[in-house]
Formats: sequence, structure tokens, C-alpha cells
Amino acid sequence: MQLFYNPDITENTAQLAFSREESRHIVKVLRKSNGDTVFVTNGKGWLFTAELNLADIKNCLATITEKTFQKARDYNIHLVVAPTKMNDRYEWFLEKATEIGIDSITPIICDHSERKVVKLDRYEKILQAAMKQSLHYYLPILNAPIPFKTFITKQQTGDCFIAHCEETDKRSLKQLIKPKTDLTILIGPEGDFSIKEIELALKNNFIPVTLGHTRLRTETAAIVACHTAALINE
Repeated sequence: MQLFYNPDITENTAQLAFSREESRHIVKVLRKSNGDTVFVTNGKGWLFTAELNLADIKNCLATITEKTFQKARDYNIHLVVAPTKMNDRYEWFLEKATEIGIDSITPIICDHSERKVVKLDRYEKILQAAMKQSLHYYLPILNAPIPFKTFITKQQTGDCFIAHCEETDKRSLKQLIKPKTDLTILIGPEGDFSIKEIELALKNNFIPVTLGHTRLRTETAAIVACHTAALINE
């Protein structure tokens, strides 16, 4: 299945038009013609089956013939991850986390962060592409970057964890995750969280955890956390 994304369509939409780029892909790459079927999601749980009325390289038009709704999971995974020094590593994390299954992502700016500016538009496109490739019908929420001190005082739902490298009393994340429970996981930058940030997180009821016996890169740690949560909830 080749999945397209259109955030504006709803369960009441009858006709839809594809962008110039998508139309070219439909006609030139997928070799679709009038009467063929295409699949579209709005990133909100809906899958739409549509029949092409006009297979034009510049402007494809289709009529929706069927629609199905996939109920959201009964738990929420929120990863709060510091931007990496090399931007492509963070983009890799966004792609793979979307494939595995994640609900929301927040870039967090920490004391040791070397990158403090992120390109949300580009990140959004990566999430959309990964959603379509992996045939998910929910697009992860991408929040604006936020300073650690601002984020840590905000009320979070479910269980909250902070993964750090300091030699303190920590338990394994996989031992603490409860199935079908919302969770928020903090992952720090290459230089890890500062001692002050860790202390502040603990004061705000974040539980310190370890992701294994080896030191992981930021993006690797984020994927391990995401995959662990997904496995526990299978």
C-alpha cells in the first residue's frame, strides 16, 4: 500500500485533490490512471480509500469510496529529547521512533546542549514521511523546543522518567514501565543532563532510570526508550 497524507480531510470529505508533487508521483512513479485506487490518511486515525477520477500529472482528483477509523492506543508515549549536535542524528531518531510508534516529541534545551535551534518544518516532514512509510494512521505531535527548566515544572500525565548517566541509584526502565500507562521519558544531550537538572527532575517526581549497561548516544537512547515502551505494551 502506498499511503498519502492530507491533514485537512475528515470523515465527511467526499472529494479530494492531490498536490502537484503528489500528482506527479501518482502518475509517473506509481503509474496510476483513472479508476485506480489510492489510500490517504489525515494523521488522526482515519484511512480513506479513494478512486481516481482524474489522473493528471499536475492535479490528480479522487472520490472517497471507503473510510475506516483506527482507534488510538490506550496509552501515550511522550519522548522529550535534547537536539543532537549533528542534526541528521536527531532526524534519524524522529524517523525510527515514528516507525516504532510514538505519540508526541518535545525537543528540550539543556545546560549541556550544543544545538539550541531546530528546524520544526523539516522535522514535521520527516514525521509525515515516516508515518506514511510505516502505514501508521496517527501523526506524532511535534512540540516546539522548550528549555529544561520550563518543561520540568509542567504537569505531565502518567509516569515520568529521566534517563541519565550519573552513577546514582537507578532502576531499569523496562522494570518500571506499566502496560497501558502514559509515560514521559527525558533523554539528555551528548554531555548528559547537568547535576542541577537531574536534581530538579527528581524534585518534580521524575524517576531516574537506566537504559542498559553501556553508554548510548542521545538518539540511540531515545530509540531504546521508545522500543522498550512499545514492547512492554505489545
